[in-house]
Amino acid sequence: GPHKLRECLPLNLILRNRLKYALTGREVKSILQNRHVKVDGKVRTDVTFPAGFMDVITMDASGDKFRLLYDTKGRFTLHRITPEQAKFKLCKVKRVEVGDKAVPYLVTHDGRTFRFPNPDIKVNDTVKLDLEKNEIVSSIKLHNGALCMVTGGHNIGLSVSSSSVSRTTVASTWRTFAIAVVTSSPPACRT
Repeated sequence: GPHKLRECLPLNLILRNRLKYALTGREVKSILQNRHVKVDGKVRTDVTFPAGFMDVITMDASGDKFRLLYDTKGRFTLHRITPEQAKFKLCKVKRVEVGDKAVPYLVTHDGRTFRFPNPDIKVNDTVKLDLEKNEIVSSIKLHNGALCMVTGGHNIGLSVSSSSVSRTTVASTWRTFAIAVVTSSPPACRT
C-alpha cells in the first residue's frame, strides 16, 4: 500500500522493468486497466501506485505472487511466494495512540490504521495481517533473540538477530529501522 516516496516502487516499474510483463508504459497501463494486478489483495489500476516493503503483488492471469523485499544492497527485489504466504503481510507498528473519544489505535509502516488493537502491542513491534480479512492475526515483539530484517541505514536488507543489540543510542537508531520477522523465546535473564 501507500508508502513514503523514497521507500516505494511504482507499479509501472515493477511490471515493465522488473518482471518484464510489458515492453512499454502503454502496455503496463493496458494490463492494469484490465484489472489483472492486485496489491495486498486489492485491484490497482493506477500505473503510479506505490508498492513498498512487504507488499504482496498478485498477477491473476498468470497466477504469480510476489513479495517486495530488500536485497543486501538496499534495492527492491521481487521474491516469488506461495499462495499461503500471499495471505498475510508483516507490518511494523509506527505509532500507538489514543484518538477521539478515548479510542486506541495503531498505525503501521504502510499507513494502515487499526482501531482497538491488543494492548500488548507497542511501538516497534511487528504485526501479522490477514490480507483477506484486513485484521491483525498476531504480533511479534522486538526483543533480544528475534530475527529481524533491517529496513534502513547502511545495513538495509540484512537479516540479523537482535540479540547483539544493547541499550545504547546505536540500539535506538537500529530499532527504528528493524522489523521483526520471526520470534524465538526471549533468552533467560542472567543474575
